[in-house]
Amino acid sequence: MKKLNTLTLTETIQKLKAKEISHAELYRDIHDAIAEKNEQLNIYLALDPQAVAKAEKKLDTPLAGAPIAVKDNFLTIGLATTASSSVLAGFLPPYESTVSRKLRDAGGVIVGKTNMDAWAHGSSTETSDFGPTKNPRNPEYLPGGSSGGSAAAVAADMCVAALGSETAGSIRQPAAWSGVVGFKPTYGRVSRAGIVAMGSSLDSPGPMGKTVADTAFLLTQICGKDQYDATTSDIPGKDYGKSLKKGVKGMRIGICYIDHPKLAGTPVALAVKKAGTLFEELGAHVEMVALAQRIKKNTILTPDWAIGVYTVVQRSEVSSNLARYDGIRFGGDRSNFGEEAKRRIMLGTFTLSRGYADKYYTRAQQVRSLYIQNYHELFEHYDILISPTSPGFAQKLGATRGNPMFGELEDMLLEPSSIAGLAGMSVPCFHDPVTNLSLGLNVVGDQWQEEKVLRAAYAFEQNSDWNIWALEERKNG
Repeated sequence: MKKLNTLTLTETIQKLKAKEISHAELYRDIHDAIAEKNEQLNIYLALDPQAVAKAEKKLDTPLAGAPIAVKDNFLTIGLATTASSSVLAGFLPPYESTVSRKLRDAGGVIVGKTNMDAWAHGSSTETSDFGPTKNPRNPEYLPGGSSGGSAAAVAADMCVAALGSETAGSIRQPAAWSGVVGFKPTYGRVSRAGIVAMGSSLDSPGPMGKTVADTAFLLTQICGKDQYDATTSDIPGKDYGKSLKKGVKGMRIGICYIDHPKLAGTPVALAVKKAGTLFEELGAHVEMVALAQRIKKNTILTPDWAIGVYTVVQRSEVSSNLARYDGIRFGGDRSNFGEEAKRRIMLGTFTLSRGYADKYYTRAQQVRSLYIQNYHELFEHYDILISPTSPGFAQKLGATRGNPMFGELEDMLLEPSSIAGLAGMSVPCFHDPVTNLSLGLNVVGDQWQEEKVLRAAYAFEQNSDWNIWALEERKNG
């Protein structure tokens, strides 16, 4: 008999509401998977022992009591929030983040809090003060980060969906490396209130799931204007599942970055090219968008400059956000910061200091504006842009040691869309049977164009065989 923890979110809700399965049966299988795998994979940092009791009271809600994993930078009443840093070890928040509150209000049950790069500083989950998370597809490899624990929880069927957050790649990159689906909404579509801040002009909470439909459904529950976050938009969210099946016929799609010197001819470039062919077969108009070193019409600015922009802007905002952790108001003292946090605080403080702010921070923001301008012009011609999520497959455990720019280089293809505040998602687009690892297709749309991104990603997922859960759903009718 199929284990209930392997169900998708949408399947779980349907079966619970039809009373084909019970919460007790579902949570038994979820907790069996956690008991079997968590010691090796190091995914959950805290579990809610009352989860099934809470779930049984929520059958008549949109999420019907489904078990959801939540990244450990979301403040949660009753569950410790540490941001995977020993500075906050054992910290119990006095209030709930807006997103996790919306999740609970919609009937989702937080089964547990997932490991992450400490303070979300990284793209591996190796900077966690509580040990690295391992990739469920192959435990010799990294799951990605900083939402690596959430991606791994989904991949290991230790939940039916999860919440993560992205500053520049932290949802999409671990989704790609772990072979799941991850959605980064437009900056301001989902509230940041009550989430441990990293880069305040960049942070974007979002859903991670087994299928595109799962992430669309979860996004519908958590998006919207929030009185506690002035950066959230007045533009209302939608029921993002309604338009999934409209397809891509007539869409204009641009293929990006596969002509980059570091990508040309690689497996991920070939996978994205094949994705473009599939979109053409589905009725879209597909063409290459040439790489350029400066803004030119119908070209895309090289992601190389975005590495520097992101590094300066993010470190600057990190130095400001982490200043509150002084050991006086809450948490441990600053001697508990890990090496990565200390590096980022020092670099950020330097780039904001008198005499250097104009040279570094102001210049970075000017180049950031060029990326925004470039995308604005591209989206006058294209509906969506596709590219690799990451330059390659997941790297082995230990790959970050002695490599302080690991994250920036692994996220280089995502940083441009993140600094521009765009909507984007990663869906599996290739599977290596030797290592059991996956590659991700990055689907990007203009600000507030989540529907187009989801439609294109869904069309690709439903017409290819790379997503194991979507394939199983189709086989079962």
